[in-house]
Amino acid sequence: KCRTGPLDIVFVIDSSRSVRPFEFETMRRFMMDIISNLDVGPNATRVGVIQYSSQVQNIFSLKTFFTRADMERAINSIIPLAQGTMTGLAIQYAMNVAFTTQEGARPLHKRVPRIAIIVTDGRPQDRVTEVATHARNAGIEIYAVGIQRADMNSLRAMASPPLEEHVFLVESFELIQQFAKQFQDKLCGVDMCMEQEHGCQHSCVSTPGSFYCECNPGYRLNVDGKTCSPIDACADGRHGCQHHCVSVRGSYSCRCRAGYYLSQNKRSCTMIDYCSFGNHSCQHECVSIPNGHYCRCRSGFTLQPDSKSCRATDLCNGVDHGCEFKCVSTEGSYHCMCPEGQQLQADGKTCSKCGAGHVDLVMVIDGSKSVRPQNFELVKQFVNRIVDLLEVSPHGTRVGLVQYSSRVRTEFPLNKYHSADEIKKAVMDVEYMEKGTMTGLALKHMVEHSFSELEGARPLSHNIPRIGLVFTDGRSQDDISEWARRAKESGIVMFAVGVGKAVEEELRAIASEPVEQHFSYTADFTTMTHLVENFSLNICPEEGKGETEIRSPCECEALVQFQTNTVAILQSLTEKNILWARSLAQMTARLEDLEKQIANKK
Repeated sequence: KCRTGPLDIVFVIDSSRSVRPFEFETMRRFMMDIISNLDVGPNATRVGVIQYSSQVQNIFSLKTFFTRADMERAINSIIPLAQGTMTGLAIQYAMNVAFTTQEGARPLHKRVPRIAIIVTDGRPQDRVTEVATHARNAGIEIYAVGIQRADMNSLRAMASPPLEEHVFLVESFELIQQFAKQFQDKLCGVDMCMEQEHGCQHSCVSTPGSFYCECNPGYRLNVDGKTCSPIDACADGRHGCQHHCVSVRGSYSCRCRAGYYLSQNKRSCTMIDYCSFGNHSCQHECVSIPNGHYCRCRSGFTLQPDSKSCRATDLCNGVDHGCEFKCVSTEGSYHCMCPEGQQLQADGKTCSKCGAGHVDLVMVIDGSKSVRPQNFELVKQFVNRIVDLLEVSPHGTRVGLVQYSSRVRTEFPLNKYHSADEIKKAVMDVEYMEKGTMTGLALKHMVEHSFSELEGARPLSHNIPRIGLVFTDGRSQDDISEWARRAKESGIVMFAVGVGKAVEEELRAIASEPVEQHFSYTADFTTMTHLVENFSLNICPEEGKGETEIRSPCECEALVQFQTNTVAILQSLTEKNILWARSLAQMTARLEDLEKQIANKK
């Protein structure tokens, strides 16, 4: 068998009237002898046959048959045309039709040799020199085999160089079968991959007189023509995977993030409904989240420390009251309140916005493992409650978000979103990082990157307050003092919010002066509402001449109202003290009467 690699071979057979029937039979035998020694197949050598006289007839193309038996049956069924000898027309047909990819030829970039074997017994009746030159320039290697009466000059005009390897003259049809073995050796040649050090990384393909390198499926050949690189099927961005694209040997597969499974379309992802497993033990409601679930109580109930059972409580903690600032429970009902200096809006829930000035606000939230997924969802809600307090716009307040654990990630910079709705949606799409608590590294990132003009912070000369809010639930695993100090020295007003195991000493080190107004703490994630209340009292800026002070809006009015409320409370306490004094006097009198009665009885 010919082991030099795949070839595309087309036999161009002269069936003019000068070829007598028994002579044509020897031409059939010649083709079949050649084919019998070829490794034929769709990925090996492909064979086509055309015959010509005054016209050209396609017997079978390169894509028609891939077994020797089928090819031999087709060759045996050929009926000679028995007309003129238009060899140039046959070469033209081979170039324009037989060797096209539509007819089964491999594309030129695959470097599969295209070989035409022309067998003729006479002189062409048309011109062959020019059309043969075009065919050779198109990448077709031409072997010219002349029998008996063939014209040697015509053979030399058709054949590829070097002529001594591509031109053959057989004295008679009787000798052509003996010539087939000799021609086969010429066609197959030496296996060049075995004769020299080819250097191919994957596989070497031998061709007559040369070789080329090929890569395994899923790899592409590098420009050096020898080494191979994996094909990244994900790189073009057309994979359509909702979460992750994984490149696998020239193809790809979609993969979902933890807590999701791949849908039937193999591209989109659906969150796993952990509650549907039936083992959550929640007393009221189970809520599925990525990587797990958490229990939720119905309106008017509070989740207990076991995170499963519920207990009735005031309506503010038991329902989604929607109060922007503060919810006040009353018997069987509740109402919303706003901070001093702000008015409750017509919806009975929201307060007048903080419109006295604009700020650049960057919130740095703890995404460490100790927070836990369900609490991280509450943190995101806490962030969005703060966003609700602000007038967000490109020329108003800008908001950025940073998450940290063992590393730091900017979720979105100050110049990313220009409306509160955009920010709130982006916040809810944030993925929980888990791992450690590198608060110092997060402060460094905030100072060096988050408040840079490149990420949307306005120049210091514009006197736009820069506010940093750090949210954490535990002790930092690195030093915070240096970057907390640098943050405040660079003009950033720092707020520190702690939950659970947060360390007060670290919170105070982060917070700006006066510290009491710039740090807050709560023991439980579910009771963070009052932290928003504390923060809203200090976030609204008022612009001064050349300076910016962070304080409560309408400070004078707030102080007056505070004094009024304080006086009212003191008066109420005084009235209660008078009532208690009267009651005490009455009880004392009754005790004295009882003592007298006991003495008289004695």
